[in-house]
Amino acid sequence: MFSHLKAAPADPILGLMATYREDPRDFKVDLGVGVYRDESGATPIMAAVKKAEAARLAEDVTKTYLGMAGDPQFNARIDALTLGDHPARRDGRVFTAHTPGGTGALRVAADLLHRARPEATVWMSDPTWGNHPSVFKAAGMKIAEYPYYDGKAQSLRADAMLDALSKVPAGDVVLLHASCHNPSGVDIPAELWPKIAELAEKQGFMPLVDMAYQGFADGLDQDALGPRLLAERLPEMLLCSSCSKNFALYRERIGAISLIGESSAATQTASSVMLAVIRNIYSMPPAHGAAIVARILGDEALKVEWLTELEHMRNRINGIRQQASAQLAAAGVNGDFSFIARQRGMFSFLGISPEQVTRLREEHAVYLVSSSRVNIAGLNEDNLPRFVAAMKAVLG
Repeated sequence: MFSHLKAAPADPILGLMATYREDPRDFKVDLGVGVYRDESGATPIMAAVKKAEAARLAEDVTKTYLGMAGDPQFNARIDALTLGDHPARRDGRVFTAHTPGGTGALRVAADLLHRARPEATVWMSDPTWGNHPSVFKAAGMKIAEYPYYDGKAQSLRADAMLDALSKVPAGDVVLLHASCHNPSGVDIPAELWPKIAELAEKQGFMPLVDMAYQGFADGLDQDALGPRLLAERLPEMLLCSSCSKNFALYRERIGAISLIGESSAATQTASSVMLAVIRNIYSMPPAHGAAIVARILGDEALKVEWLTELEHMRNRINGIRQQASAQLAAAGVNGDFSFIARQRGMFSFLGISPEQVTRLREEHAVYLVSSSRVNIAGLNEDNLPRFVAAMKAVLG
């Protein structure tokens, strides 16, 4: 059965993690894996999460199934978090199911799209999160790219993107990052979202928004501006969200998929197909993390504490961006790295070659993926000078 199989290629990030763990140098710096790190280099459990978790464990009386759509309280409260007091919610046009992480939400979306329109193409930004193409290909969907990131200018190719979207055929799907674009750190500015909505209306394509980092760029409402505007302007869309980053619930695998239909009746019909998809993939989602999020969002004191912690995380990332940009410039590192301060979220491309990335790793124990994507949250006041010195040694 298995003797003819060939080994799958190693995931570049997971492989890098293994190499980092085996490196005996005590001054090594991990800028590869995409998790938030605090000033000490740890990925802690948020205080609000610990309190909500303790309360849940004290009150938990059953481990029975939740049902295919998952926790109803979580779904209602994640709707309020992602979409706010939106007309689509009041009109019964939104159906949300909680999923095993944001990746689970994307896979449900992919299978749902394949059932609805198997001939459709899913258009993704160039570049996009490395797992996006695999998830949609695995569901049998065709994929294509639209221009997005200008590697030389470290900025958005806005005109090229809009031109490409103006040619997307009716019935296709356009995957958009809500904020904190992974891997570039370059976001769609507020003034472009109405233009994207206009093109979607004109062309007849459907947006699928991946919102994995709500609250990490400029704030919860600011980071949700794009999907909220699309939901207001368009008859249909899909929104995939994740609680991995903003609640630091990585290993609990908690996400959500929200389907917005043109009417409450259309949403009800489409949601029945979504639930059938869920039944075929994982049947029912895990309960623990969703219950924690639902409790935090439903308890005013816990929510305030969580918002304070989230603000601290956001400010730390934005602050270390400013420091990294300033220190690279002060050290005279060859190249202009001012873009690091302008970008948002955990990631940026340094714009250096794979050979230079290898030298950073082998000679200086600074770990990042070969594309030069760096996790800014991996930097802190202790290791930032070492990172800057390594960049100076390799780039001149």
